Amino acid sequence: MTTADWPLWEVFVRSRRGLSHTHAGSLHAPDAEMALRNARDLYTRRGEGVSIWVVPSAAITASSPDEKDPFFEPAADKPYRHPTFYEIPEGVKHL
Repeated sequence: MTTADWPLWEVFVRSRRGLSHTHAGSLHAPDAEMALRNARDLYTRRGEGVSIWVVPSAAITASSPDEKDPFFEPAADKPYRHPTFYEIPEGVKHL
């Protein structure tokens, strides 16, 4: 396998102060272990990350921005899913 044949990997990094992983970029690597090592060297050089995920790009399925209205429309008719539907009791300070 030549470097031109290596699969593309998407890299997600969780920062020291973050609670979730964010997309940092993409890289090519022959396998998951090498992708993880390359991601560490490329995206966390200054020690800003505490966790890294690498995912084959081919394994990601995404919705199309062109279909956003019909795709997300079913959730609009369920107001109980939004926090505005609930009233906060007077004694509760932080919710």
